[in-house]
Amino acid sequence: MTRDDASPSQERGRGAALGLPPEGPGSLAPFGRRVAQYLVDAVAAGLVTALFTAPDPPQQWSLLTFGVMTALFLVLTGQTPGMRLLGLRLAHPHPEQRLAPWRAVVRTALLVLLLPALVVDSDGRGLHDRLTDTAVVRDR
Repeated sequence: MTRDDASPSQERGRGAALGLPPEGPGSLAPFGRRVAQYLVDAVAAGLVTALFTAPDPPQQWSLLTFGVMTALFLVLTGQTPGMRLLGLRLAHPHPEQRLAPWRAVVRTALLVLLLPALVVDSDGRGLHDRLTDTAVVRDR
């Protein structure tokens, strides 16, 4: 059966392979909202770093701030400030527990490289999420 012949009820929705709903809270976050969340967190990291490097620009130090901030917030709350602002959260294999620190560190290290975040699977999850068994989902 070709894609044109498939009825909407037979099409596999984004996140279906992960057991996630096709839309609404708990569904995979759209790419545009994830990019916006990343930009919010990157700007916040740059501003925080600028407080310590002023009057000089933050340069590459903001990457360190971004990494520490992201991993710390993910372990403690499951959301970065950008995720909270845009109504997203990180889903992982043990939702009743905090994210394991190794998952947060590996995911963040790959995210800093940016390329793994741009390589997505059929569900729309980035390589950094596939390797750490996580997914960015809508919180509201």
